[in-house]
Amino acid sequence: MNSPIMIACAHGTSNTQGAAEVNALRAAIAELRPGLDVREAYVDVQQPDLVDVVAGLPEGEAAVVVPLLLSVGYHVKVDIARAVKSRPGSAAAAPLGPDPRLAALLDQRLREAGVTDNDVIVLAAAGSSNPNAAISVEELLGQLRELRSNRMVAAYGASAKPSVPDAVAMLREELEGGAGAGESAGAVDVGGRVVIASYLLAPGFFHDQLAKAGADVVTEPLLPSPVLAEIALDRYDAAVEKARQAAAHAPTETTAQAPQKAPAEPAANAQQGGFFKAVRRFVTKYFPR
Repeated sequence: MNSPIMIACAHGTSNTQGAAEVNALRAAIAELRPGLDVREAYVDVQQPDLVDVVAGLPEGEAAVVVPLLLSVGYHVKVDIARAVKSRPGSAAAAPLGPDPRLAALLDQRLREAGVTDNDVIVLAAAGSSNPNAAISVEELLGQLRELRSNRMVAAYGASAKPSVPDAVAMLREELEGGAGAGESAGAVDVGGRVVIASYLLAPGFFHDQLAKAGADVVTEPLLPSPVLAEIALDRYDAAVEKARQAAAHAPTETTAQAPQKAPAEPAANAQQGGFFKAVRRFVTKYFPR
């Protein structure tokens, strides 16, 4: 039995190493799930563009777009949502983060960098104008706090505050006993370092900026790690199950039972009906009773 196509959609980067890491992630997903059709797509910078990939799907084939992104933001809420809406029978999965496994991976990167309990940490995310992205990052920060006793704050590379350089400057002032110290400093031990924990998927523009933010240490990005492939497949499976349940509970209507429609039925209603028909075909094909 074939599974729905997975469109593993990343942001896109001009960084050669970053692009290679994301491609290796797709390969790892396919290796964990033999037989799954895993396709490449991007929302920016690289090709193939997600819209073109969705438009080029085989007729009648179901697909799930899995965002290889760490939080909900513009690309998830707008770019991916529009692409999925353009093709009945397709669905969007949740992004990779937040997830306790990502917090554990960040803790691993911090340990690899030699970070001690005396150090203070800036959790550096890319940032988004969508407030839900910051909520996701704060949730991840809470998960990381369960693993480490360090003083930690979240900061962003763009579109949200505080910026990474501002957060680094604030924590450095705390360490030096400046105006920022006091109750806000919590359990900081004087003499520690300011560390940036890179909450980024792979090397690229935003990770390059972290080295310029004034910290003493910057951790490596999350990739490479098998954890990301496992999370991506979990997001895919959850989206497939959600589509199956939605189709199972969607109202069915025979020609004899159908009420008479007004001749000028709104286009939105027609599109919705087409969506449920596509989802029912999806379930019939991939989840036969």
